[in-house]
Amino acid sequence: MDNNKGEDLKGRIKEAAGDLTGDKDMEREGKTDQVSADVKDKASDAVDKVKDVFKK
Repeated sequence: MDNNKGEDLKGRIKEAAGDLTGDKDMEREGKTDQVSADVKDKASDAVDKVKDVFKK
């Protein structure tokens, strides 16, 4: 999950940099990185829940 937090932070930085410089592509790329990190977090949580169910 730490990698996902890093990817989210990287996305936030790219989005802010794109906003400041007027670079819409960089801004979009930053938003995409943030969404990707969120999806990976949710998928990881789901996998953990499934593993917990089978451990019982």
